[in-house]
Amino acid sequence: MIRVALVVGIGVLAALAVSVGPLYAADRFRDLREPTDAERAQIAALADPGGLGVDRIAVESVDGDGDSEESAAAGPAEVSVRGPPGRRVLFLTADVLTDLDEDVAVGLLAAEAGRVATYYAEFRAVAVGAVLATLAAVVTTLVPFESGFAAVIAVGITSFWAGRRVQYAADARAADAVGADRVADAFERVAERRGVEPQTGDWSTWFEVQPPLGDRIARLREQAADEG
Repeated sequence: MIRVALVVGIGVLAALAVSVGPLYAADRFRDLREPTDAERAQIAALADPGGLGVDRIAVESVDGDGDSEESAAAGPAEVSVRGPPGRRVLFLTADVLTDLDEDVAVGLLAAEAGRVATYYAEFRAVAVGAVLATLAAVVTTLVPFESGFAAVIAVGITSFWAGRRVQYAADARAADAVGADRVADAFERVAERRGVEPQTGDWSTWFEVQPPLGDRIARLREQAADEG
């Protein structure tokens, strides 16, 4: 009974760490502030097309808020929603509001709305918890090593596969809301600002829950072509 409780506890703690940990870390270690009234109204207008709703908004100042045409000097243009349902927080860097074209900002916020609507973060937390709980069951000899090890592999592969499907579903929802080309353009524009090339998947990305950005963009372009 103690071993069962330990295994369950490890799974629950791991899921909570993945779900709540990023929110705690962002609040504690990033230089955040509440948006001004004008910024709050701007964010609401940009988030409305994608249907994004959150419980709180936090803005992070960035250095070098320069010309948006000069990607080398541009800010990171980060947008993310963190935290469990009921405590969701939208984190975004100030350059999203000052440097980005409206269509790019709308696309980024719609992508986050898609992840919220499909519970991508919650799925990822449960998947990590399930894998670690299964591994703990093997380590504590609650299950035989051979069958337990096979279960760890099966749960992990299933989680990787399902996680990608959830992410693609989130992108498709964002595309339905604001247009597939708009979301794809937003991903490409931000990658350009950061000086990175969107990568497509190969064998090294098979064991990642989130598909490579290049694959996500390709899916969106295909959806746009089908709709056109």
